[in-house]
Amino acid sequence: MGKKNIAVVWGGYSSEIVVSEKSMQGIYSFIDKNKYNVYKVKIDHNGWFVDVDGEELSVDKNYFGFEIDNAKVNFDFAYITIHGTPGEDGKLQGYLDMLNIPYSACGVMAASLTMNKYVCNKYLKNFGVHVAESIILKPGDVYDINEIAETLKFPMFVKPNTGGSSFATFKVKKIEDLQTAIEEAFNETSEVIIESFIAGREVTCGCFKVGNQITVLPLTEVVTSNDFFDYNAKYNGQVEEITPARISDELTARIQQQTIKLYGLVEAKGIIRADYIIKDDIYYLLEVNTTPGMTVTSFIPQQIKAAGIDITSIFTDLIENELNKKA
Repeated sequence: MGKKNIAVVWGGYSSEIVVSEKSMQGIYSFIDKNKYNVYKVKIDHNGWFVDVDGEELSVDKNYFGFEIDNAKVNFDFAYITIHGTPGEDGKLQGYLDMLNIPYSACGVMAASLTMNKYVCNKYLKNFGVHVAESIILKPGDVYDINEIAETLKFPMFVKPNTGGSSFATFKVKKIEDLQTAIEEAFNETSEVIIESFIAGREVTCGCFKVGNQITVLPLTEVVTSNDFFDYNAKYNGQVEEITPARISDELTARIQQQTIKLYGLVEAKGIIRADYIIKDDIYYLLEVNTTPGMTVTSFIPQQIKAAGIDITSIFTDLIENELNKKA
């Protein structure tokens, strides 16, 4: 038996492509090259391509692989690290399901659900999960700025409903800025979510499952002098990230249990991250991220390091877990 061919799939059709490239580089570095042949596969508006020794070759979508020297190379597994469409919303998962190719992330339904922040948070609210009050705007909706202001109060967040939260996300503090923020968010995706602002301590918790064994990671506390955890805070170092978070063991345990519960409720797979705001010992879910950032300095690698676990062995376990299901 030769080595399995692993495709680290990155790119996408949104502004998040720049983040996806950073995550791809992280994941590529984490996967065991002695055990697998690892390829970088890019999906964007120009097509599907694989990097083979610096040469860009076309990916054949009929079998998810490529041809080199008149020989076909099939990918045995896809590690999806596209933030946004088509990798975080279930489209790519549906394609891989049809070809019976295992992949790292959750399936079509879970991806569609968690990608839609508004629907996901409303769904989870039914199970006693605390979430911020929110309003959804769709193309053609008639809305009243004053009514939104009255309902959610300032400050409030305006962001794309089905994008990541790195781009076109605004903390709006006065009514004069609300219309512009809504229009900017509509430029990024077709639906806009507006959420009430909760002042508190922000923490995030990673979680993954191999076989029947679920592992919940230490919490990271996010402290930024920026107005909120925006692109510059995430990727240009304008943030302090403290792992483990400076909260009580009891509150830590409750948030970890909540994260395990969420994992089951959304039918997650592989590695996820749940983000929270703590206010008066109540933790409000911001979002469930089923394709979390995986740069070397991202939260999940930080938390894995703090837990004293070898990240390469986790990736091997996650890949083997899916390959064995197919075997």
